[in-house]
Amino acid sequence: MSMPHEPGAELRADLAVVGGGLGGIAATLAALRQGLRVILVEELDWLGGQLTSQGVPPDEHPWIEHLSGSHSYAELRHGIRQYYRDHLPLTPAARMNLRLNPGQGNVSTLCHEPWVAVKVIDAMLAPHEADGRLVVLREHRLLAVECEGDRLQSMQLRDLREDRLRTLQAPMFIDATEIGDVLDLAGVEHVVGAESRQHTQEPHALDQADPLDQQAITWCLAADYHPGEDHTIERPGDYERLRTLQLACWPGPQLSWTLSDFVTHEPRERPLFAGPTDAESLYDLWHARRIAWRGHFEHGAYASDITLANWPQMDYWEQPVVGVTPEAQHAALQSSREFSLAFFYWMQTEAPRHDGGAGYPGLRLRGDVLGTTDGLAKQAYYREGRRIQAEFTVLEQHIGVQARPGYDAAERFADSVGIGAYRIDLHPSTRGRNTVDIDSYPFQIPLGALLPVRVDNLLPACKNIGTTRVTNGAYREHATEWSIGEAAGALAAFALCKQQPPRAVRASPALLADFQQLLQGQGVLLEWPSFGALTPTRRVGYRFA
Repeated sequence: MSMPHEPGAELRADLAVVGGGLGGIAATLAALRQGLRVILVEELDWLGGQLTSQGVPPDEHPWIEHLSGSHSYAELRHGIRQYYRDHLPLTPAARMNLRLNPGQGNVSTLCHEPWVAVKVIDAMLAPHEADGRLVVLREHRLLAVECEGDRLQSMQLRDLREDRLRTLQAPMFIDATEIGDVLDLAGVEHVVGAESRQHTQEPHALDQADPLDQQAITWCLAADYHPGEDHTIERPGDYERLRTLQLACWPGPQLSWTLSDFVTHEPRERPLFAGPTDAESLYDLWHARRIAWRGHFEHGAYASDITLANWPQMDYWEQPVVGVTPEAQHAALQSSREFSLAFFYWMQTEAPRHDGGAGYPGLRLRGDVLGTTDGLAKQAYYREGRRIQAEFTVLEQHIGVQARPGYDAAERFADSVGIGAYRIDLHPSTRGRNTVDIDSYPFQIPLGALLPVRVDNLLPACKNIGTTRVTNGAYREHATEWSIGEAAGALAAFALCKQQPPRAVRASPALLADFQQLLQGQGVLLEWPSFGALTPTRRVGYRFA
C-alpha cells in the first residue's frame, strides 16, 4: 500500500512512462513537445536501455546517415558526436569528421562509449526537468498496477534509493519496459515466445506455438587489451561445464572461435583478432563493436582501444527469462552473467591466439565505460519480451522478402506512424533452435500495432508492440524502437487533447489524418522516400545484434 502521509508518496502527471530505454525516452520527449506533464520511471540509475545500460551500440540500417526516421533520433546521434568534439581529446582530423565513428566499429557508423550516450540523453531531458514538466524517477521499481475495467488507474513503485513506496496516478500510461512488465502486472492481453505457423501463416513460424521458445539474451561486457600484462579474472564457478557445452545445432563448443553462420548455418571461424588490435576496420570479434579507437584521440589519451563484447559465444540460451517465475528468471539472469564471464576467462587463458600460443591475459574488463565495477553491463540485453495482442499484428508476410513473392517493397500501411529498417534477425532460442536471419524490406510502423485489443489508456513503446516473434526480429533495433516510442508518446498526448481513447484515432479518418500531420510536423517520416526503390536490408559482413 502507498503511504499518503509521507511527503512525495503520491505522484500525479498527465502521462506516466515506465521504462527509460530508447522507446521510453522518445515517448517522453514527444509528449513533452505537446505540453504534457510527464513522469518517467526507470529501475536503473542510467537512462538509455539497450544503447547504454545493456551496452549495445546502435545497430542501424545502411541509410541512417542521410535518412533518419525522425528529427529527434538524428538529434540524439548528432549529440553523441558533438559530446566527443566538445569534451574529449580528439585528433584534429577526427574532430573535423562529420561522420565521426568514435570506435570505428563495424556494426555501426556510430559505435561509442555507453556513458557518453547517458550524458546526451540526460541533456536532452534537462530543460524539461528544469521547468518542472518532467520528473524522472531513477532507481524506482514497478511493483503493482491497479486497474478498473479497461483502464489503468495507478501504479505502485518502490524507491530503491530510499526504500519507500510511492503511488503514481495518470490518465495515460506507456509501457516502455524491456520485457513488457506493465502488460503482465496490468493483465493486458499479450503473447510470449513463439507463435505457430497455423496461427500466423508465417513461413518461419514454428509448427506449434511455444511461449518458452525465446531468443537468447546476452550479458554484454566491455574490455580493452594490454599485451604483456595479466588481468586474468577469477575462474567462474561453472567454467568446467561451460567450456565443453555445445548447442546441438552449433558446429563447435560454446567457448570457441567456431560459429554457425547466421544465414547459411555453415561453420565459420571468427577469432578475437584477425590483425592489429587498433587497425581501423577488420572483420573479427574485436572490431565488430569497438567503441573507442585510439587513432581518433590524441596520443596517450587512450592506452588501448575499447571494445564492447556482444558475441554469439555469450548468447545465453539454456533457460527463458520471460513468462517464468521470478526465481527462475533470477537464476537465468545469473547464468547469463556466468556465460559471459566464462567466455572472457576462456579468452584470457585458453583461446588459440592469432599469433600462436593460448590465451590473452592482457584483456582487461572495463566496467567504467558501462557504469559498473565488474565490467559487465548494468542489465542483460533482451532481444524480445511480452508483446501486446494488438488491433493489428505485423506479420512476416508484410515485410519479409521471401514471404512477399511478386513484390519489391514491404506492405504499405495507411495508418503509418513511423518507419524502420532491419533484417529479420533471430538469435538461437531457448529450445535449441538455430538462428533465423532473412532479408526484409524497409518497413512502416502501423498505428494498429500500438493499440491493445482491450485496454484504453496504455500504449506500448518498444519491443512490446503488435509484432510476432518473427517480425520482432526486425522491429527491435535502436532506431525503430525510438520511432515506436515517439509515436506512442505523441499518440498519448494527441488522444488526451482530443479527449478520446487512442484507438479512436485509428478508427476516425479525420483524427488519423490530423495525427499523422502532427507527426510529420515534428520531423517524423511516415514512409520511405521513393517507396520500393530501396534494396532489402541484408546481413553485411559479420554483424552482431
